[in-house]
Amino acid sequence: MVRPFWHLPELPDRFYSASDDVVELNPSNFNREVLQSDSLWLIEFYAPWCGHCQSLTADWKKTATALKGIVKVGAVDADQHNSLGGQYSVKGFPTIKIFGANKNKPDDYQGGRNSQAIVDGALNALHTLVKDRMSGRSGGSDYSRQSGGGGGGSKKDVVELTDDNFDRLVLNSGEVWLVEFFAPWCGHCKSLEPEWAAAASAVKEQTKDKVHLGAVDATVHQGLASRYGIRGFPTIKIFKKGEEPEDYQGGRTRGDIIAGALDLFSDNAAPPELLEILNADVLKKTCDDYQLCVIAVLPHILDTGAAGRNGYLEVMMKMAEKYKKKMWGWLWTEAGVQMELEASLGIGGFGYPAMAAINARKMKFALLKGSFSETGIHEFLRDLSVGRGSTATVGGGALPNINSIEAWDGKDGELPVEDDYDLSDVDLDDNFGKDEL
Repeated sequence: MVRPFWHLPELPDRFYSASDDVVELNPSNFNREVLQSDSLWLIEFYAPWCGHCQSLTADWKKTATALKGIVKVGAVDADQHNSLGGQYSVKGFPTIKIFGANKNKPDDYQGGRNSQAIVDGALNALHTLVKDRMSGRSGGSDYSRQSGGGGGGSKKDVVELTDDNFDRLVLNSGEVWLVEFFAPWCGHCKSLEPEWAAAASAVKEQTKDKVHLGAVDATVHQGLASRYGIRGFPTIKIFKKGEEPEDYQGGRTRGDIIAGALDLFSDNAAPPELLEILNADVLKKTCDDYQLCVIAVLPHILDTGAAGRNGYLEVMMKMAEKYKKKMWGWLWTEAGVQMELEASLGIGGFGYPAMAAINARKMKFALLKGSFSETGIHEFLRDLSVGRGSTATVGGGALPNINSIEAWDGKDGELPVEDDYDLSDVDLDDNFGKDEL
């Protein structure tokens, strides 16, 4: 029987509804509901295409009902709201995290995935939280203390922008900037200040300093305020390389700002690197680190030449760019070089170029059935994204042995040179070549 990829015959529109006791969370309400709350929260990060997530749904609803009024139970569609998943280092699905006293550092839930085990884990976490409060180690919401000056972020991570440094730092940097134009007398600006500082620190860390938060005192640097048509305070604008600045339309809490910045980072990030499988570490790390690893087996260099191979690699890079928001790794190898890998994926010696997508957590894979083209690969990957397509188990149930090789040098292939034989000293029979009866 052919099963859909990840064993999902149909994908529900929503896992949870308003009639459930599970609180649906997203970047717009996460800060208000969770981070500013004194309650203990148990939160599932899921993806609609994930079979284990679907299996967990009934137990998660049962857990929420059992803990109603005691522990808050929420759920985040991390496939749709990937900025929230990224903010809390969600690598696989479902991931369950416990948001206790320190909401900025949730704990991973490591227990069983049935309702009784989850309820027991939540009550244990609640017991620990109460003991900490009784001993004075935790007083109220961590977020509240930070907002009151406890250090939700560092002002040093907000870049002070002026008439003199704005063009150099922002316009000529080639990176993404969120810039707040403020006035010192503005009450809303004062309210935003700790949120902006906290967001700046988080965004700097999570984007590896690729997205920046800056601030302009528009009462001092009136030239900048005039240039960008600032008429009210605070005004936040987004600056991206080669584009006109646009108004930031998101919320003004640190959670909203972080989520918006991470979305901008994803939109403007370079596509994932396309790696040649040179050894076992390359395959293992890529397939372990990413939700899927997409692997192409390209024809031998003698069959395509450098131009033909680069054409295939260019198609793959375009697809990596198109799907860069997905947690996927991208790999390639030459036909005949990694024969155990080909055998484990059922590719087997013909039909190149070929492509497979591996879920290393489940040791399942799907094969490209259509053409190795932008259209064919897009249809293949689109079907995987929504849970369609056929699947099979990786041969042997584990990643295969990989040969260590030298990287392709980017050149055309050369036929092996055979030794020349000197026949001048060889005596040939006069009758050589004559037929004998």
